[in-house]
Amino acid sequence: MSKLEPVRLMSASGQLGYGVLKPAFERGLAHEPHMIGADMGSVDPGPAYLGMGKMATDPEITRRDLTMLLEGARGLGVPLIIGTAGTAGAAPHLDAVLDMVRGIARDRGLSFKLASIRADIPKERVLQARRAGELSPLGAFPEATDADITESPHIVAQMDEAPFVAALEGGADVVIAGRACDTAIYTTVALMRGHDRALSTHMAKIIECASLCCDPGGRDSIMATLDGDGFTLDCMNPDRHASPTSVAAHALYEQGDPFTVREPGGELDLSKAVYTALDEHRVRVSGALWRDMKPSLKLEAAAPAGFRCAFFAGTSDPRVIERIETIWTEVKSIVSGLAGEDAGDLLRARFYGLNGVVNWPSPPDMPPREIGILVECVAPTRERAKAVITVTKQYFLHHGFPGRLSTAGNLAFPFTPPELEVGPAWRFSLHHVMQISDRAEMRDLFPIAYEDL
Repeated sequence: MSKLEPVRLMSASGQLGYGVLKPAFERGLAHEPHMIGADMGSVDPGPAYLGMGKMATDPEITRRDLTMLLEGARGLGVPLIIGTAGTAGAAPHLDAVLDMVRGIARDRGLSFKLASIRADIPKERVLQARRAGELSPLGAFPEATDADITESPHIVAQMDEAPFVAALEGGADVVIAGRACDTAIYTTVALMRGHDRALSTHMAKIIECASLCCDPGGRDSIMATLDGDGFTLDCMNPDRHASPTSVAAHALYEQGDPFTVREPGGELDLSKAVYTALDEHRVRVSGALWRDMKPSLKLEAAAPAGFRCAFFAGTSDPRVIERIETIWTEVKSIVSGLAGEDAGDLLRARFYGLNGVVNWPSPPDMPPREIGILVECVAPTRERAKAVITVTKQYFLHHGFPGRLSTAGNLAFPFTPPELEVGPAWRFSLHHVMQISDRAEMRDLFPIAYEDL
């Protein structure tokens, strides 16, 4: 393995569309990478973008990022690989990014072969898996129902590197994919050049977040140089440094078990990984192991949950803060009597300063001087949500309780009208793993299309 030619892989951005820092990117180009890659999305922005088929990023900044990467890759004549196009990687997200790429190629006079890979999974295939007992929830998600599947506008699966490899073997210069494993963006070229799967996957797992693994962490471009025995990490921003501690700590990123990373075709074992400082700026990594497993796919989908209205308020009255949970329970009961018996079930409150972020098991020893109150109502219709949140606002403002000082109002609103129509509400309907028959089906589920620009 040590006789393999080193391969340089540059991660231009861990979240394309939020801006690429030009100095680090240009420094990376000067190192002449063998490929340039970027991840463009995930489920992190929540279910709404997947359900609505819309991008979370600003179109102009996204276009600027894509232009920088396209010109950089074509200038070097190396592959550009982008995964999870347009935030969520469903058909409308992919199509939006492809339209941008075509426009950039036309405006900038770029010529290349473009491959696009779709990640949308037919609902009938998912229903078949559910009925066969081959669909398993991840984490605290419940078992999927037929309605979860049929009511979801878009169902996507995370592809591995196989479709990317096929696209490059088909002559593509630029590959834009729907929902994809972040690691697949970078393992593609490494595996095509004969490098070890374990090392390639470990390397990819780190650099897909760009310089987040550095100290201080950031979003600058990062270069990984992979050889037969390990890989070296070199941030293209000289002020961000990869250390053994900062890189090893990255194994905790989005992982319940820092030693085990599950991928579509197997499992990465990091229990014997070694992190060695080469200097104050670079780290060399080795020791990862790989275990093949039966292929499976992570599915993601979002389904409509109704319409959301909300209001935000605050209070500095210690009497209100002391009994806010009781006040809220009483207000919900009053609202149910006034706006319909189900109204209380449509409401949710968060008390920032007490338990808005974490549901703490016990109250603080010293109550805060003031708290922020966010109340939302998710109802089947816009009209119902607006009606319930309006009634709730009024009776929360004037709720009477023992020891109340002010009858004029117990809440302060930062703006008026306080009722906000947030819009359609979405829920994750699928966050499940689907077993598939073999690697051949893995390829068939992700069709590739080519076009010459």
